[in-house]
Amino acid sequence: MLAAIVVPVILLWSTPIVWPLKILVVFFHELSHGLAAILTGGSLERIEVVAQQGGVCWTTGGSRFIVLSAGYLGSLLWGSGVLLAASSTTRDHRVAVGLGAVILGATLAWVRPVLSFGFGFHVAAGLGLIACGWFLADAVCDLVLKVFGVTSCLYVIPDIWSDTIARSHLRSDARMLAEATHIPTVIWGGLWIVAALVVCGGLVWRTCRRSEAESLPAPLLGGRP
Repeated sequence: MLAAIVVPVILLWSTPIVWPLKILVVFFHELSHGLAAILTGGSLERIEVVAQQGGVCWTTGGSRFIVLSAGYLGSLLWGSGVLLAASSTTRDHRVAVGLGAVILGATLAWVRPVLSFGFGFHVAAGLGLIACGWFLADAVCDLVLKVFGVTSCLYVIPDIWSDTIARSHLRSDARMLAEATHIPTVIWGGLWIVAALVVCGGLVWRTCRRSEAESLPAPLLGGRP
């Protein structure tokens, strides 16, 4: 099932079909910065997301190291979390409603300006996911959630490579972290890529194990007849 999603997403990667999913990944990247600030004693002032797959998160206080590290890794964790949740439940409509509520709530609270692409897009995305969970079958919700989770995981590695290694001169999260720690940008980029590969590898392993378990005869799965 996972391969049936990964292959089309990769083939359609540069098309408008995947573009909305990439925008959502950017949103969760910026939201992760903000949540990291809040969890380390700071505050999230506002988030801005633009149609060119870019975003900015304004925070005050908190641990600068954790806040800067949270973007790429945070969006990866959001994606893998959604993918695992969709793979581990038959009540995918609840996960869809929950994810939609998170997007909608975070957008109303922090995405600014209100009259902007980012605000309108994510209000629509949040409401769309809530409607999906409320009105559509669990099988449809499962597919929607897994497509988002796969896209989020796939997006992170090339994004890190582009921002921190291929174009290490850019004013990226890794560049600011390098300035704060005196550890080169490419080192941070490499560490984040390794972490992303480990997470993605773990997801593949878990999915394969689950598929093997589901293919076993019912009596071998335990439980009462």
